[in-house]
Amino acid sequence: MLELLVNGKRLKTRSSPDTPLLWFLREELGLTGTKYSCGVGFCGSCSVLINGESKRSCLLTIRDCIGSSIVTIEGIPQDHPVKRAWFEERVPECGYCQPGQIISAVALLNKNPFPSAEDINIAMDNNLCRCGTYNRIKRAILRASRAIKS
Repeated sequence: MLELLVNGKRLKTRSSPDTPLLWFLREELGLTGTKYSCGVGFCGSCSVLINGESKRSCLLTIRDCIGSSIVTIEGIPQDHPVKRAWFEERVPECGYCQPGQIISAVALLNKNPFPSAEDINIAMDNNLCRCGTYNRIKRAILRASRAIKS
């Protein structure tokens, strides 16, 4: 029996240690906010926080995450400054990439609560948005940063 810490809860699983984290989250735990898209770690739709860092869950196995804190989009509170800013800036269009975008934005602001525009570009560069809402994403991160400062 393997034990994982997901969204602050200790969970036990009989899944194979080689099971991709993405499938464990979606299929076993029903945490479907973490999206499957490219399957090769390129797009960022499957991003989760692993010990506060944004990581691609499609590239990780359960074994890779034992002893780590895993936070999915469902584990980010609704009143978190990033989620509020996303809503206020009307970031989502189709919404498919947004959980991964939000996870990466939270990781950035955890590490650097006062990012410059360039810091945001660098941190978010590997998250793809088919709808092209990049300017709204940047505005939302800046708005969340200001809310954190307050």
